[in-house]
Amino acid sequence: MNKRIGVRILDTKKGKFQHIAIDGPAGAGKSTVARKVAEKLGICYLDTGAMYRVVAYKVLAAGISLLDEEKVTSIAKNTKIRFGYSEENSVYCDDKDVTDQIRSPEVSRAVSVVASYQGVRESMVTLQRQEATKGSLVMDGRDIGTYVLPEADVKIYLTALAEERAKRRYLEHIEAGKESNLEQVLLDIETRDRLDSEREHAPLRPAENAIILDTTGLSIEEVTRKIVKIVREA
Repeated sequence: MNKRIGVRILDTKKGKFQHIAIDGPAGAGKSTVARKVAEKLGICYLDTGAMYRVVAYKVLAAGISLLDEEKVTSIAKNTKIRFGYSEENSVYCDDKDVTDQIRSPEVSRAVSVVASYQGVRESMVTLQRQEATKGSLVMDGRDIGTYVLPEADVKIYLTALAEERAKRRYLEHIEAGKESNLEQVLLDIETRDRLDSEREHAPLRPAENAIILDTTGLSIEEVTRKIVKIVREA
């Protein structure tokens, strides 16, 4: 979450908090856009993808097989996840700062397998819904509008060509000083798209009433402006 975590905005016309769901595949720019939209609107931002990354990180660190659904699910149920309140958007696993570690290529490759397990998703969704009861927020992920917050006030589905999404992720790695290979990143993106779309529980897909935005060729600022305009008009 960002530094605006304490902001709780009530929509007086509807008598309830405002919830904006932003879904889409890996590399579509969801987290960056969602964070900026939240800042523009003066409300909270919850990075649900980071939650699953924390679980994947802990599973890898413990040397547990990703295919051991029972142990992976147990870790998800027994992991304390919290977010820093600063602009750095720090993420903590059992009170340890793992902000950088959860963005590694290894975690990126493991997270879809971890997130495919129903028990893991149920644990994370419980935490996400609890946060939504506390105030207005922007939440991004892969099943926010379809499963986590089906009654969200605004639902956005961001997408882009796989090649462009891979290039974005590759540049993120390079800028962060991490070794990366564009071809491997593209393969990882395509693999994750397939796993996310084909999983049995809450698969990746646009909600029926979602507004689909193709971000190919668009800057983060352009996408942010489009979404803020949609939210304000709604």
